[in-house]
Amino acid sequence: MKWQRYLALLSFLFLLNSCHVGSFFYWNFADTGDLDKFESIPIQKGETPFLFKEINDDQSFILPEGTDFEKLLKKSRTTAFLVIKDDQILYENYFDEYTKATDHPSFSVSKSFVSALIGIAIKEGHITSLEDPIRKYLPELDASFDSVTLADVINMQSGIKFSEGYFNPFGEVAKFYYGTNLKKYVTKLKVNETPGVRWKYKSGNTQLLSLALESATQKSLPEYFQEKIWQPLGMEYDASWSIDSKKHQTTKAFCCLNARARDYAKFARLYLKEGNWNGTQIVPKDWVAKTTSFTDKRSNYRYSHHWWRNITKDDYVTSQEDTTKLQLQEAKAPYVDYQARGILGQFMYIHPEKDIVIIRLGDKFGGVHWASLFREIATLN
Repeated sequence: MKWQRYLALLSFLFLLNSCHVGSFFYWNFADTGDLDKFESIPIQKGETPFLFKEINDDQSFILPEGTDFEKLLKKSRTTAFLVIKDDQILYENYFDEYTKATDHPSFSVSKSFVSALIGIAIKEGHITSLEDPIRKYLPELDASFDSVTLADVINMQSGIKFSEGYFNPFGEVAKFYYGTNLKKYVTKLKVNETPGVRWKYKSGNTQLLSLALESATQKSLPEYFQEKIWQPLGMEYDASWSIDSKKHQTTKAFCCLNARARDYAKFARLYLKEGNWNGTQIVPKDWVAKTTSFTDKRSNYRYSHHWWRNITKDDYVTSQEDTTKLQLQEAKAPYVDYQARGILGQFMYIHPEKDIVIIRLGDKFGGVHWASLFREIATLN
């Protein structure tokens, strides 16, 4: 009967709208407007802002030769691009109605902020060591986590069963991103590979890390972040961090810090200065070195403790077996530059030797090999 089919359709739509699958189909895919779709917790700036110097001199920024730079940025769907050297803004531009006062979602760039907080928590004694088993802080986890350490988790070697595919509405990452009860989802995670053996990028690791951090510090992630990083760095603006729901108030640590380009640049500057902020050691110097050198025994040469090595086109070589195939060469350390990055082409790029940070925000990668462009800009300037 028609009314029965109509009722069945209404019931199906209701079920969709009441769970993460429904949210997935309703919102379709992650985009730069997601900060307005989710509930969030405010992060308040401090009283005294730190300001970069502004240079009103077009000759101060050397562009890559033969590049219509602004056209490239527009075409690639860049929303903000910022280059800072020696605390001076060499280049700053915003596109598609974005301005310096617009909040931008960080997506997976937020993972690097969580990494910094772990280093701070270890220094303060809240966490004993990265070799601690994660169940020391999260005993509610499945017993399969018994041999998983914080080092396994922060280096994406935990062995958890977790689908990172954002196009799969039934996968774990969609559930974590669109769902409304993160802690419930976390307790259902299981380990199905030997920890500490294989690197596999999975956002569930960052959520585990964040919950362990909250357990160790007895503070929420936004609260600890505001106290230890956001206010001490003299951010110009308030920020926010998205949560799963008003009811559960669990921070989406793996994706969803929302802030402005200049304030992202200040965090990059903190790492540029080896964790020191104008004479105050915010993040331990040895933690910065450990997590960004890509030589730690638990790192791999691409990824370390929630940071990415900046891999350019020059870092690839032709395979001896197949001259048409390029392979990433394991270049000898130290690596000169590194980055945090998000799924839609969000970047915090850091080049310590050149004293340069670059922030690129956008709503897609736009067909640009950003790592190569960042390195070229740093080399020229």
